[in-house]
Amino acid sequence: MSKSQHIEWAKNYIELSNKHDLKQIELLFMGSALYHSAFFGEYKGAVAIREMMQSFFARYPDVHWEVSNYRETDDGGVEFDFIMTATDAAANEPVRRHGRERIYFESDGLIRHIHVYKPDE
Repeated sequence: MSKSQHIEWAKNYIELSNKHDLKQIELLFMGSALYHSAFFGEYKGAVAIREMMQSFFARYPDVHWEVSNYRETDDGGVEFDFIMTATDAAANEPVRRHGRERIYFESDGLIRHIHVYKPDE
């Protein structure tokens, strides 16, 4: 698979996330996928990831990611920096968070692992 294909898959994931399209996002993950976020914890399996995302989008109903500099990593992932902006519905406060994310795909385009880092990691 070409590097540009991996980057296009990552862009698609972010586009669907910005649309809050959980039904389409869920289809992107393989059943045994792993999602690790320095901000929100670790989730194993597509069902746990879906439940985490449902909760996340409920807490941050207007969340949006601004992404820059998609790049292929030496270990076959796609890495990018992001700025997340949202309103925390529980606290009714604005949130602005910087981070870095790495996504690893299977050859068929399914996501097998996502790792979200804090800026200082």
